[in-house]
Amino acid sequence: MSNVLELKNVRKSFGAEVVLNDLSLVVPEHTATVLIGASGSGKSTLLRCVNLLETIDDGQIFLDGKEISDPLINVDDVRRKLGMVFQSFNLFPHKTVLENITLAPIKVQGKSAEEARIAAKALLSRFDLADKADQYPDRLSGGQQQRVAIIRSIAVNPRLLLLDEITSALDPVLVNEVLSIVRDLKGDGMTMVLATHEMGFATQVADEVCFLESGNILERGSADAVLHNPKNPKTQEFLRRVHQAGRL
Repeated sequence: MSNVLELKNVRKSFGAEVVLNDLSLVVPEHTATVLIGASGSGKSTLLRCVNLLETIDDGQIFLDGKEISDPLINVDDVRRKLGMVFQSFNLFPHKTVLENITLAPIKVQGKSAEEARIAAKALLSRFDLADKADQYPDRLSGGQQQRVAIIRSIAVNPRLLLLDEITSALDPVLVNEVLSIVRDLKGDGMTMVLATHEMGFATQVADEVCFLESGNILERGSADAVLHNPKNPKTQEFLRRVHQAGRL
């Protein structure tokens, strides 16, 4: 099994604050790596560095064996291979659901409008949103908007899907309808890195769970090992707080 993503000794600071501290990570093909940790632990920054939204200070990031942290890299070429879903949906409000989904396949991949529309409608049908194709985002619930955002990200057949706290802005009732899409994509063999506070969900999809604190991976392993039998006292304390908040 080949490695889709590899981070080697990655460092990132914002001023005097070290956000990623000599962090290394390997994500094999067709696996899901779940990042857990308190807010400010470095999870979102890690994802933003992989997507080249942030520039690392030191270390290397590889996608399919090619270094993408090289300053000379073509950022657009890299992003064509990545899908990223943010907690705040980031849909274009002036475009319909169908237009949001077909934009990248047409503009970035050069597909015909008809080809892109057919593929987009097939994805909408698969995830029970066929009747929303001509709606604008503000007519959708938060859960529906986030599902559209995920569909938009996979419409380009990304090599790697990055998901950043995709349920944190949602009413608890809507969380599962969003996570069900991710479970389906996991079943398809999509390679994913996701940051989440939903520990029950992490148990279902994670091939590896990484607990971050202060930009360090303090503990990593299977979901069962990290979430149910953590060795590091700081992992234990974090999970105890999560459990008390009713998210485990």
